[in-house]
Amino acid sequence: MEKYEDADGWIEAELNETLDELLENEFNQPTLDKEVREYIKNIYKGKKPKALDNRVYFGNLLKLQGELIKLQDWVERTGSKVLILCEGRDTAGKGGVIKRITQRLNPRVARVVALPKPSEREQTQWYFQRYVPHLPAGGEIVLFDRSWYNRAGVEKVMKFANKDEVEQFYRDVPEFEKMLIRSGIILLKYWFSITDEEQQLRFLMRVNDPLKQWKLSEMDLQSRIYWEKYTKAKEVMFKRTNTKVSPWYIVEGNDKKRERLNCIAHILSKIPYKEIDHNKVELPDRVFDPDYERQTLPDELYVPKKY
Repeated sequence: MEKYEDADGWIEAELNETLDELLENEFNQPTLDKEVREYIKNIYKGKKPKALDNRVYFGNLLKLQGELIKLQDWVERTGSKVLILCEGRDTAGKGGVIKRITQRLNPRVARVVALPKPSEREQTQWYFQRYVPHLPAGGEIVLFDRSWYNRAGVEKVMKFANKDEVEQFYRDVPEFEKMLIRSGIILLKYWFSITDEEQQLRFLMRVNDPLKQWKLSEMDLQSRIYWEKYTKAKEVMFKRTNTKVSPWYIVEGNDKKRERLNCIAHILSKIPYKEIDHNKVELPDRVFDPDYERQTLPDELYVPKKY
């Protein structure tokens, strides 16, 4: 016998669903054995900043996501084009930031681009060519989860590109980005930064979390070995590609919750959006056909009610 709640109970359940969705990831805790826990404790020994209270975090996140919806409406109404590049160390939290940015937005307006490694054909093309089809059209927000800056990072460190190709990139990218901006694209570039110790911790968490092990790749593991090489590559990248027209913005990511809030707040501060007036939405009356009789569908079409 199924139990039914009153109307107020269902209304509250619908309202709480938003919070439930946010909490779902936050309460996913990996299982760590005693040895790993002791190792982590010895690394930090009180160096970790005090965690942001959940009420403060969720309260501010929902407010910022409300502003992102206003930004989305403005982009759609004005035909603006927004391009956000997200770069950084492996495990630096850029994926979590991207998810919180797009979480409440219309996927027809805001989309994420995460390209795989280039095909043999793409490797023979002009370097920027495979990124161009994914640039925003009017009324779109596009977030690149890694971008053409792969050439200044992983391709340089792992020698997938030679010195001449990397140097050509450094010369071309400022001009390429100037062209994008002249075409009307609002371009924002973010580098998500974490410490060596924090990356070590997050890799350990992924190794011990079956829900996150898919995030670990051979290239991720190599990034631990070549930490210093990646640091030097990042420093050169900033020196050669941080321009007045297209500057870099560094987001400190050791604290994921603060990282998300700070980045979203900064994006909102850099785009001159305005709240768009909307006509009041009124739900139309349901049309009933007195001669229609609803058919009974066979039981095998229904998903079993296991819960």
